[in-house]
Amino acid sequence: MTTTEHTSAATALPSLYVARERFLTGRPLPDGVPEEVAAAWRRARFFGVPHDLEEPAVRPPRPVESALLGAARPVLDRIVPALGAGRSLLVLTDERLRVLWTAGNLPGLDTCPVLSEPEVGDNSAALALRTRRRAEMHGPEHFLDRWQDVSAVSVPVLDPEGAQVLGTVTVAARLSPTRSPHPQAALAEAAAVAVETELRTRAGRAERVLLDAYLRAAAGTACGADPAVVALDGRNRLVTDAARRLLTPGALAALERTAVSARRGDAVDAAAVTEDTGCTARVTPVHLDDGTVLGIVATLEQLGDSPPSTSASPRSPVTLTGSSLPWRHAVARAVELARSPEPLLLTGERGTGKSALARELLGLPGPPGPLGPPGLLGEGAVRVADAARDTGLDETLATWPADRPLLLRHAERLAQPGVAALNSLLDTRPDTRVLVTYTPGTQAGPCLQRLLDKLSARSVTLPPLRERPEDIRELLSVLAPRPVPGQPPLTWTLDALRALELYPWPGNVTELAHVVRALAEQRRMSGPVRRAELPDPVREGPAARPLSPMEHAERDAILEALRRHGGNKARAAAALGIGRATLYRKLRGYRD
Repeated sequence: MTTTEHTSAATALPSLYVARERFLTGRPLPDGVPEEVAAAWRRARFFGVPHDLEEPAVRPPRPVESALLGAARPVLDRIVPALGAGRSLLVLTDERLRVLWTAGNLPGLDTCPVLSEPEVGDNSAALALRTRRRAEMHGPEHFLDRWQDVSAVSVPVLDPEGAQVLGTVTVAARLSPTRSPHPQAALAEAAAVAVETELRTRAGRAERVLLDAYLRAAAGTACGADPAVVALDGRNRLVTDAARRLLTPGALAALERTAVSARRGDAVDAAAVTEDTGCTARVTPVHLDDGTVLGIVATLEQLGDSPPSTSASPRSPVTLTGSSLPWRHAVARAVELARSPEPLLLTGERGTGKSALARELLGLPGPPGPLGPPGLLGEGAVRVADAARDTGLDETLATWPADRPLLLRHAERLAQPGVAALNSLLDTRPDTRVLVTYTPGTQAGPCLQRLLDKLSARSVTLPPLRERPEDIRELLSVLAPRPVPGQPPLTWTLDALRALELYPWPGNVTELAHVVRALAEQRRMSGPVRRAELPDPVREGPAARPLSPMEHAERDAILEALRRHGGNKARAAAALGIGRATLYRKLRGYRD
C-alpha cells in the first residue's frame, strides 16, 4: 500500500504475490514484506473477510440523496469522459465508506456496495479515510482475490471547514507497470478538490437560507415580545438572547440531534418536548430549493414560572459566567470566605478573572458586568488600590480604618514599604476587610512571602480557562458586544467552537475577550464565525512539541499563505508550490 509518501510496498509485487499466497495457506511470511501490508492482511483475517469474497456479507441499502452526493454528482459527471472507455472506474463513498456513486467501466470488476475494512479488507479508500491524505494500493497489497490485478488511488473529501472527512474519491484501474505513483493520481486529486469547492459554494448558500429562516422566525413573533428562536443545521447555530436564557445544555443537545436527524431525512416532531430541559420547542424544518432539508428552526417556550437551572446545585449569588465544576467551586469558596470580616486572597494566572470576581464580591461597578446584588463585604465606601500604579500605598495602609473595605490589586507588584505596611495592618487588625489579588510569577521576596503565608488559609485559586473549556460557549455570548439592531447576534460554527475549546488560552478570559471583540468589530462576513476567521494560533492549535527554527519559519509561511487565501488549503498549497497532502502532513507534524 502507498500513500503520498511512497513506501516500498509497491516496488516488489511478484514477491508480494508469493508472500500473500503463503499467508493464505498459513505458512510463515518471507523476509521483506512491508509491515503495513502484513498488518492489513492480519486485520482482514481477524475481521473474518474471505479472500475469495464476491460480495460483502452485509449489503447496506444505497444511501439516499446527501449533501456530499448532491455536490459531487455534477462535478464527477464532468470528469467521467477523462476516464477512458473500459479503462478506469470512478467511485465516490461517504464517511462510512458506503458507495454513493460510480462511473466508468473496468471489465471483470464490479464495485462493492461498501468499502469498509471489516467488510472487504484494507483498500485505498479505507486508508485515505484513516490517514486523511491520498492513498494508493496495488495488486497483492489488497487482501481480496478480485483486486489482485487492480491499482487504486483514493483522496479524502473534507468538509468546508476542513475539520472532518466526508468521504472519498477513488480511481481504480488495471495494474500498471509504473504502479506508484498511480497514473491517475492527479485526476483523483483534482476531482476531490472540485468536490470540496462545490461543497463550500453550497455551504454558503445553505447558511444564507438558514439565516433567512432564522430572521423570519424571530420577526414573526408577537409585537413587542422577545423571541426565543434557535436555528441549527448540525454545524451552525443561530440563537436569540431570549433563547439563550432558556436553553439548557440538555435542550440544546436535543435540538442538535433533531437537526441532524432532519438532515438525514427522518421525520421531525413539530411539537418536540424535551424532558428535564424546562422548555418546549416548536420545530420547523428548513428546506433548500431542491427540497433537501438542511436544518431546523425552533421556537422555544418556557415550562412553568421560572427559567430552568443549568446546574443541579444551587447557584452562587455571584453572577460571573461559567457553570463548570472548577469555576463554580472556586466562586462558591470565595463567596463563603467573603461573608466573614477577614482578609481574602484571590490568586491565579493573569486574565482568569480575579479582579472581576473581587468587584462582584465588593458590589463595585465596573467591567465585566452585569453586576449582582450589593457586595458581600459591605456597602460602605470601598477603596480600590492598584499596586502596579498607585504610589504611597505604605502611608495609606498604615492609617487604613478597620471598618472600610479595601480591594488591593496586583499584590505581586507591591514595593517593599507597601508589603511591610500591609503585613503590619493585618498583624494589628486581622479582621480588616481587605481583598487582595495576586498573580504568581517571579520568586516572592521574604516579606511578600510572609504576607502570602498569612493569607493562605483564606485564599482561593481561580482555575485557568484551559481547565474549564466547557465554559467557553457561555463566555462567548457574554463577551460578544450587543449586535446592531436588525442584525443577528454573533454565532459560531461547531468547528470554530471546537478550535476555541482546544486552544490553551495562555491569556485566559482576557485573551478570549480580545479575540471576540476583534472578530465582532473587524469581520466583514455574514453568518456564523468560521474556524478560518480565528487567529492563526487558535485556528491551527499550538505545537505539541518544540519546533526547530526551520520548522518555525516553515509553519509561519504556511499560516501566512492560509491567511492570504482565506483558509483554503488547496490554494495555499499551490501558492507555496507544495501538494495539498504535504501541507496537511506538515500541519499535523507541528502538532504531533
